[in-house]
Amino acid sequence: MKKKNYAGARMGIYTYWPLMLTMIIVLLDVPLYYLDRKAGICVTIFAILYFMIALACCIASRAAVRNEVINFATQYGLVQKKLLNEFEVPYALLDYNSKVLWMNEAFSEITEKDRRYHKSVTSIFPSVTREWLEKEEDERKSIQIAWKERSYRVSAEKIYFDAQETENGLIDLERKDQYLMSLYLFDETELQNYIKENQDLQLVSVLIYIDNYEEALDSIEEVKRSLLVALVDRKVSKYFSERDSIIKKMEKDKYYVVFKHKYLAELEKDKFSILEEVKTIKVGNEMAVTLSIGVGVSGASYAQKYEYSRMAIDLALGRGGDQVVIKDGEKISYFGGKSHQVEKMTRVKARVKAHALRDIMESRDQVFIMGHSISDMDAFGASIGIYCAAQVLGKKAHIVLNDVTSSLRPMKECFTEEKGYPPDMFLPGEKALEQCDYQSVLVVVDTNRPNYTECPELLKRTKTIVVFDHHRQSSEVIDNAVLSYIETYASSTCEMVAEVLQYFNENIHLKANEADSIYAGILIDTNNFMTKTGVRTFEAAAYLRRCGAEVTRVRKLLRDDMAAYKARAEAVRHAEVYRGAFAISVCPADSSVESPTIAGAQAANELLNIVGIKASFVLTEYNEKIYISSRSIDEINVQLIMERLGGGGHLNVAGAQMKDCTVREAKYKIQETLDQMLEEGDIEV
Repeated sequence: MKKKNYAGARMGIYTYWPLMLTMIIVLLDVPLYYLDRKAGICVTIFAILYFMIALACCIASRAAVRNEVINFATQYGLVQKKLLNEFEVPYALLDYNSKVLWMNEAFSEITEKDRRYHKSVTSIFPSVTREWLEKEEDERKSIQIAWKERSYRVSAEKIYFDAQETENGLIDLERKDQYLMSLYLFDETELQNYIKENQDLQLVSVLIYIDNYEEALDSIEEVKRSLLVALVDRKVSKYFSERDSIIKKMEKDKYYVVFKHKYLAELEKDKFSILEEVKTIKVGNEMAVTLSIGVGVSGASYAQKYEYSRMAIDLALGRGGDQVVIKDGEKISYFGGKSHQVEKMTRVKARVKAHALRDIMESRDQVFIMGHSISDMDAFGASIGIYCAAQVLGKKAHIVLNDVTSSLRPMKECFTEEKGYPPDMFLPGEKALEQCDYQSVLVVVDTNRPNYTECPELLKRTKTIVVFDHHRQSSEVIDNAVLSYIETYASSTCEMVAEVLQYFNENIHLKANEADSIYAGILIDTNNFMTKTGVRTFEAAAYLRRCGAEVTRVRKLLRDDMAAYKARAEAVRHAEVYRGAFAISVCPADSSVESPTIAGAQAANELLNIVGIKASFVLTEYNEKIYISSRSIDEINVQLIMERLGGGGHLNVAGAQMKDCTVREAKYKIQETLDQMLEEGDIEV
C-alpha cells in the first residue's frame, strides 16, 4: 500500500483555496434571491466569472509553484549539506556498528582520513569503543582523548528514525529500524592547559618530623650535636629550596614546608630521596637520622590541606616513621618505610597511656575487650592483661572471642569457673552486641583495622573505644578511638600491655596463669625472642617472670598436635624458591588441621632458616579466603609487599587476606607483585 504524501496534500490546500472561496460566495448568494432577485443574479454571475478566472490561474501557476518549492527545498538541502561540511566542530555520523558513514571536512582534516573512509571509529580513536557508544544517554559521559598533541572531548548522541522513508538524504541506511550515532570532537587543549596550570600553582602542605631526634643526639658527643642539627637543617632546606619552596622550622625537630603542586610529581619520581640523604649524615653519631613526612594535597582550602598533612604525618609515624605519606583526598600513597623503627628507651608514654586508660575505665560501667578474628596468642594474652586491669578497678569485663583455635584452647582452659573466673568472661560476638551500650568501653588489641576485629559491628555500639596495637597503620584504621596506643617498635601487644600494667595501679597482682598468657604472646610474636626483641621486651618478660610466669609451663601449653606439625612440614617440603631469594609455599588446610593459618605462619618462620631465603610467603586456604603469611629477617620489607595485596603488618612480619581467587591465582599475584617491586626498586635481592 502506497503511503500518503502529506507534504503534497498540504501543497494542494494552499493551491486550491481561491477555488474553495467560490463556495462561500455561492452560500452567501442564496439569501440574496429572497431579498433582491436582481442582486442575487449579479452575485451569481460574479461567482461564475471568479471561479473561471481562479481555475485558470490555478491551472496555469500550479506547475510553477511546485517547481519553485522543489527548487527551494533542493537549495535548502545543499545549503544544509554545505554548512555541515564546513562546520568548524569536527562531526561524523556512525552506524549502529560504530562504522563511519560520513564525516565533515573538519573531522577529515583532524583524523587525516579520506571522506570515503568507512571503517570503525575505534580504528581511529581506540578509546571510543562500541561498548561506550551503545550505553544509554544518562550513562554515557563525554571522554577525553589525546590526538596529535591536542586534547579533545568526545561527545556522542543517538539519532533515532521513525518508519518514514528518507529520500534524497546524505546517506542510505541499511536497516530502517536502527539508529545513527553523531560524534562530536571539541578541542579543549587550551582549557586543559589552563586547568593544569591552575592545578600546578596550587600549594601543597608538608609536615616534616625528625623521628629519632633525641636518640641521635644522645649517640654523639655534646660538642657535635649542634653540627648534626645544622647538617639536617641544611639537607632539608636545600632539597626543598630547589623546588621553589618555603621552609619554616617550627620546633627543634619539626618543619613546615609549602611548595607548588607541579613539583609533587618530580618528588614522587625522585621517591623523596631526602629520606636517604639524611641517613648519610655522619658526624660520629652511631644512629642514622630518619625523617617522617606528611603531604596534604587537593584540599578545598589551605586549612584542609594542612589538616590532610597532619593526618598524613600521623599515619607515617604510626607506620614506623622513615617514610612519606601523601594524602590526596581519599587517596593515600606511601614512599620509603624500609628501615626498622628505633626502640624508645623512655617509658613516659607507657605511663601516660596507663593513667589515661585507668581514667577511661573508671568512668564506664562495663569493659569489652576484643582482638582480631582467628585470634592468636598475642591478642589473647593482651586481652587477659586488659581484663586484669578492669578487675582491679572492680569493673565488669568481657573478652569477645568467637572461634577458639587449637593453639589457644590449652591457654583458654586455664580460665574456667573452677579456677575462679566468671562464666561470662568470654563472650561470642552476638552476645557482646546484646550487652554492649554507650556506657561501655571497648578495648581493641593487636589490630587497628576495623574489618579485622572479631566483631566489627561492636565498634558502632559504643562511642568509647581504646586501641592497643603494635602493627603499622594503613589507610583503614579505627578513627574514632578516644585513646590510641600504637607502637610499631614493640615486639608484641603483650609487651605493651605488660608495660601499661606496671603503671596502671599499685595494687595490681597477676596470677600465674595470667602472667603465662601474656608471656606466651611475647614468646610467639618474637619467635622465641629471636625477632624484634629490644631492651623493653626483656624488661616486660622479666616483670611477667616476677609475677609467676613459668617458661616450662608456657612451652608445654604452646606445643602443637601431630596434624599441625605435619602440615607445617608439608609446607616447608613443597616450598618453591622464586628468583633465588623468595620462598613461596602452600600450607594444606584439611579437616585434621584445626588452625591451618597458624600452621602457615609457623611454616613461614621455618623457611627463613634456609640459606639464601630473604623472605617467605605461605598461602593457606581457609573459610573461603586465602590467608598469606609473610616473613623476612632484615633485608626485605614484607610489609610493603603485603600492602600491595591489601594487607599489612611489620617490616619483617606481615600478612594479607584475598577473596574470590584460587590459591594458584594468589600465588601468581605474589610473583607478579615481587616482579613489579623489584623492577621499581622498592625491594632489592
